[in-house]
Amino acid sequence: MSFTSYEFILAVAAVVVIYYSIPKRFQWMFLLGASYLLYFSADPSYLIFISITTLTTYLAAKKISRLSQEKTAYLKENKTTLDREAKKAYKEGVKKKQRLFLHLALLVDLGLLIGIKYTNFIIENINGIITSVSNMEPISYLDIIMPLGISFYTFQTVGYLVDVYNEKYEAQNSYGKFALFVGFFPQLSQGPISRYNDLSETLYAEHKFDTKVVAFGLQRILWGYFKKLVIADRVLIGLKTLLAAPENYPGVYFFVAMMFYAIQLYADFTGGIDITIGIAETMGIKVKENFMRPYFSKNIKEYWNRWHMTMGSWFTDYIFYPISVSGFMLKLSKKARQVLGENIGKRVPVYLATILVWFTTGIWHGASWNFIVWGLANCVVILISQELSPLYVKFHNRFDVEGKLWYKTFCVIRTILLMSALRMFDCYRDVTVTIKMFFSMFTTWNISALWDGSMLELGLNGTDYLIILFGVVLIFTVSMLQRRKQVRERILALPYPARAAIWLTLFVVVLLAGAYGQGYDESSFIYNQF
Repeated sequence: MSFTSYEFILAVAAVVVIYYSIPKRFQWMFLLGASYLLYFSADPSYLIFISITTLTTYLAAKKISRLSQEKTAYLKENKTTLDREAKKAYKEGVKKKQRLFLHLALLVDLGLLIGIKYTNFIIENINGIITSVSNMEPISYLDIIMPLGISFYTFQTVGYLVDVYNEKYEAQNSYGKFALFVGFFPQLSQGPISRYNDLSETLYAEHKFDTKVVAFGLQRILWGYFKKLVIADRVLIGLKTLLAAPENYPGVYFFVAMMFYAIQLYADFTGGIDITIGIAETMGIKVKENFMRPYFSKNIKEYWNRWHMTMGSWFTDYIFYPISVSGFMLKLSKKARQVLGENIGKRVPVYLATILVWFTTGIWHGASWNFIVWGLANCVVILISQELSPLYVKFHNRFDVEGKLWYKTFCVIRTILLMSALRMFDCYRDVTVTIKMFFSMFTTWNISALWDGSMLELGLNGTDYLIILFGVVLIFTVSMLQRRKQVRERILALPYPARAAIWLTLFVVVLLAGAYGQGYDESSFIYNQF
């Protein structure tokens, strides 16, 4: 299932050709079969877990939806005989049954995810406590297979189930179509986390071959491979050197690692999403965008509204809002206002919900404390920024900086540096080491390493740095142009020879400058691990 393998590329080409060759009414069925076959080829055991999640969610959603239909029909038939209290009692009874099925399905779906992803993390922490207070034998770790994409398809099914429960739409009647929604192969690897009402609009539709649609999809795929193979995997070489022995690379090397990871993560993740969206687009299927120029953000909150947008909206809709307006939170808010005063008390539910969201965001990214600390560090920065917002407004008004190009540029650079520093918890995978390396920037003065040839000892030569610089400039240019109109649409308006030359050049660059071939240690996409 690696997007960069020749086998996967050939498989996708075959899928697209067959997809347009068969009768259109069978297209979604073929796509389901192809998705499951590709998932099976990654590891046959993966099908067990995704099938359990799919079947559990399908049956629960069907039952919840059927109860809603029966409720509507019953109330319509008895609208003249039921008084207000009787209607209310009936609705509450139906809702209680629906909650039961909702909770049972969530228990299975999230139980699988938690059991597979976090059991060894829990054991690790229990062992840490045991060894510190007694001489007991530590608990043995379990040999657990981590199914590809389980975090993504679990969240996708949970979102679907909650939406059906909230009567946003009715449950899908066809098990096969629902299984395709859960297991659509391009997005299994690293998302995005699709909503049923968005993806289903084109996923099950009959599609005629359209040259422009297919060409646009292939162009998006090529752009994704350029980001991944030419930039991300090349930067990764230097980054691995810096992370392998942190004690040998303090001071300015930490800053270099920050910049390397900022480039590598963006090129890797957005490149993978480009490939996902491009594959779907070749078949006329629309998948939600997941990024909107996040490195142009002027503050960390804006950054998270632009980065991994489907994940952010999922946490907002299914964790933040339900918790912040829950009965418990409303009671807590009332109590907090009495004890802490109106101004502080009203913030308590929002702050607690925000902390829980960012704790969950952190541990979703990885079952280790460095990810939890990373998530909570983002939370602290966001909450502090919210509290200081009145001061920001006064500053902007006093010095008239709002909207000034130099100030917007300063805010963008500040956000990039802040997010890059926080991301280093992800890199070193050790909280203590990350903090120590961060402060080494201010205690170890070795800035001369930037120009004395030391950067050429990280596994990258001068040509590599030039290619990386070219790639970063190209991505920046495309992002700037994309603000007004899609670059592909701009290129489409050019004469055919110019269009062909642009895409052929990019293809040749990927072939000649891509980090693969003999001796290449293929690196999977970063978000595959989540």
